[in-house]
Amino acid sequence: MSVRERWVAAPPEAVWEQLADGWRYADFVVGSAHVRRVDAGWPAPGTSIHPVVGAWPLLRRGRTTSEEVDAPHRLVLTARSWPLGGARVVFDLVPRDGGTLVRLTEDAVEGPGRLVPRPLRTPLIGARNTETLARLEALARERGTAPG
Repeated sequence: MSVRERWVAAPPEAVWEQLADGWRYADFVVGSAHVRRVDAGWPAPGTSIHPVVGAWPLLRRGRTTSEEVDAPHRLVLTARSWPLGGARVVFDLVPRDGGTLVRLTEDAVEGPGRLVPRPLRTPLIGARNTETLARLEALARERGTAPG
């Protein structure tokens, strides 16, 4: 299981705004090329966003489903894309020092990704999620400091 944290100089609401906008998913999630569709009501539990993942020519359709929501503090997702399988992804947003500590926890839960030994998959997921958090921070800081 990979756990990455990043302190963001923006309030939890500014970070949450990025997570709650399904169309922004590909702007911060490493490996997502674009979003094809967002279910009405996202991120309510049971709703999904439908990204295209990978890089050309190996693009694949995916589905990321919201499992648990506690706005603006926690979002639990199940991300699926064949042939990689599925992952449980948890974003925890903790107010801290005038900003937000964002904790991103992820691990493979189904499919071929589970066959990769944990000592190999954890650092790979971690490197990807370090960049995901950097991108999320940039979006949240931009929004958190915008006038109005």
